[in-house]
Amino acid sequence: MNIIIIEDEKPAARLLQRKIEKLGLEVNQMLHSVEEAVSWFRSHKHPDLIFLDIQLSDGLSFEIFEQIDIKSAIIFTTAFDEYALRAFKLNSIDYLLKPIDEEELSIAITKFKNQLQKSSVSSLDFEMIKKMLLGTESKEYKKRFSVKIGTQLKVITIDEIECIYSENKGTYIHTLDNRNYLIDNSLEVIEKELNPNQFFRISRKFIIPLHSVKEIQMHSNSRLKIILPTYKDDEVIVAREKVSDFKTWIG
Repeated sequence: MNIIIIEDEKPAARLLQRKIEKLGLEVNQMLHSVEEAVSWFRSHKHPDLIFLDIQLSDGLSFEIFEQIDIKSAIIFTTAFDEYALRAFKLNSIDYLLKPIDEEELSIAITKFKNQLQKSSVSSLDFEMIKKMLLGTESKEYKKRFSVKIGTQLKVITIDEIECIYSENKGTYIHTLDNRNYLIDNSLEVIEKELNPNQFFRISRKFIIPLHSVKEIQMHSNSRLKIILPTYKDDEVIVAREKVSDFKTWIG
């Protein structure tokens, strides 16, 4: 079986390769950008199976299929939320949600092998998938939060937010006037409510808005340290696996 991985984060690609090889399969090629993938497909026989990340360093992977007629079966590796991914199942498209679980990887490959034996690997409507996943452009994102202070409610607009962080099982908004407010939802829930062009989840602990980034410093282990205007309670560090996406987001 000829397998390739298309993933812009090389550590993530190597980790997926190791997990695939633990299942007794070989990854024949790893590609890391739209440009590299298009060039490779034009001069090589298409593989049996592609593990495909949706967001690559130089664009969306759908751009590959706008230039190349791909005949391979595809398993998406993606961080898109599960609501959108349910539609994949309905359209007989498989996916693995990052971080990739080895058991789910094994199930996805077994499913592909069964389809291959039945010669029933589906042809995919990439335009439909693109619209399905990227239809968030018209989504209404949260513009303000209401927090309870004693018997009163305070409204905090997103322009007032310096960062949102978790601590001791609580989630807090830190504002530009150097105040902290406890809020009800987890970072996972809040992350989906915020405009991804304005807010970025840099680690398990922090979500930061673009307008509050005062300075970016190099940190140990290929990480980045963010200097915010007033928040000083803890170091604000971009996790190593998030650095590439963060650099793209910051522009």
